[in-house]
Amino acid sequence: MVTYSDRPWVKHYDNGVPSTLEPYPQVPLHRFLQDAAAQHPKNVALVNSARLPLVGRIGAELTYAELDSLSDALAVGLIELGLKKGDRVALVMPNIAAFIISYYGVLKAGGVVAAANPTYPAEKMQFQINDCDAEIVITMSLFYNQIKQIQPRTKVKTVIVTNVKEYLPAVARALFTLVREKKQGHRIESLPEGDIWLQDVLAKHAGKKPNVDVKPDDLAIFQYTGGTTGVSKAAMSAHRALVANTVQCRAVLLGSDPDASGANEVFLGAIPFFHVYGLITVVSFALSLGARIVPVPNPRDIPDVLDTIHTFKPTIFMGVPALYNAINNHEDVKSGKIDIRSIRICMSGSAPLPPSTKREFERLSGGKLLEGFGMSEAPTATHANPVYGENRTGSIGLPFPDVDARIVSLDDGETELPVGDIGELVINGPQLMTGYHGMPTETANTLRQRDGKTWLYTGDIARMDDDGYFYIVDRKKDMALIGGFNVYPNNVEKVLADHPAVLDVAVAAVPHLEKEGLESLKAWVVVRPGSTVTSDELIAHAAPHLARYEIPNRYAFVDALPKTTVGKTLRRELVQMEMEEQEKAQS
Repeated sequence: MVTYSDRPWVKHYDNGVPSTLEPYPQVPLHRFLQDAAAQHPKNVALVNSARLPLVGRIGAELTYAELDSLSDALAVGLIELGLKKGDRVALVMPNIAAFIISYYGVLKAGGVVAAANPTYPAEKMQFQINDCDAEIVITMSLFYNQIKQIQPRTKVKTVIVTNVKEYLPAVARALFTLVREKKQGHRIESLPEGDIWLQDVLAKHAGKKPNVDVKPDDLAIFQYTGGTTGVSKAAMSAHRALVANTVQCRAVLLGSDPDASGANEVFLGAIPFFHVYGLITVVSFALSLGARIVPVPNPRDIPDVLDTIHTFKPTIFMGVPALYNAINNHEDVKSGKIDIRSIRICMSGSAPLPPSTKREFERLSGGKLLEGFGMSEAPTATHANPVYGENRTGSIGLPFPDVDARIVSLDDGETELPVGDIGELVINGPQLMTGYHGMPTETANTLRQRDGKTWLYTGDIARMDDDGYFYIVDRKKDMALIGGFNVYPNNVEKVLADHPAVLDVAVAAVPHLEKEGLESLKAWVVVRPGSTVTSDELIAHAAPHLARYEIPNRYAFVDALPKTTVGKTLRRELVQMEMEEQEKAQS
């Protein structure tokens, strides 16, 4: 009989992927950058690009030696500004070169990075900056006015400002200054006393190195999570956790490839760097190889993403289902005008990957699109399907080396369930967070001691098959009770998404229109351009695959679904819209 303690998944690892990676390097996270700069100083670390009229896309490069030196200079500048070891620094910017310079500068100074979604409204931004007690904010100029608006209600003393154009090619900088900078809100005529330009900090401390003893157990990041569904929580992670997950990603995705040179890989930086998904699987992973990153500031601009792929030929692409789906359905990709066949390996996370999206992307690219799983509390990846082995439909794959996973009872949270049964996924591994900042009760609920180990209670309902492949059924909070039966919206969405006319779909439980106190299922459907479909046709499509109580009896056809910046569908927003509509109808 197969048990979890047998770790059956290890037998299905690709050749060359070890069952354990211990001992992990006992170094701070920025050691990867320092080692790459020492071993590959002239290798290109970042390619910062812009598309110009009549010229096309051009890029400016930063080498590893330059990136290491610039982040050193910033670290010295931050220390001069009063940053002490353990102090938090808020980063407010999209995927640009200055983000990576700032990230490693803060870490080298012994600080803790609290990266914020730059598109947050003022209230959310203020909450996050206050929660992390940041006294220094590094921001792109486009977001400067909002930071100044909330500054009086925070502890912020200094704002360091960068401009998106700073690391673009010279001709692109000139055109941006003339045509777009003022019009789009990037220009700041002057800074008030106390604020400073990033370039002035770097120039003042050029060539200097910080002298801070950063240890593996020191905190490295605050990753805010849960802000879309309630009070945002800061998952605190130490350098050792981020180092461990970087090493795990490298082993799982490249360790089995005899032709992988590492330093020759090109990473498409489309997933936000202010989220651990981008920070680990793109930034840290690439720097650990001495590879190059091509940042994409706005992944929602699909033509820009495609032009970047076509020009710079990335080999590794971390993304989310919505992004892969958008690429699949773009006319320039379908016609062959845009070539995406440089891409070898992709990982999809943050939301379930529809089988149809995976099949079509692999057909168009010739590469491998692997569904995986991770959390801000285990930054960031814990499972993935093998690159060369079997990818099982609907599975998040196999636990990474040194990750233990179990399925426990939803009733008591303790009883380990038989293989194949559905319960809560709990995880133990070297990449777990240390806890939530200032939230001891939430930390105790999420990190629990069992069998002498610390287990992360994920809040995800899952199961494991006999071979150690795991399957996410749904989030505990999204499970619906329909006619006395548990229904998992993720499963329903996967079936509906496989209809050829469906581009995107979300399913959630909403208050029943006729039976007070009960729930019914509703589906919100985005129809593929040029296609049509009715609710009756979708019901007929689902009938062979789902029980009758699992099939939504209400449908709304919409232009788009609300999503987070990392591609998670905001079901609660849809449910809230439905409830507001019901209230209006009753009034």
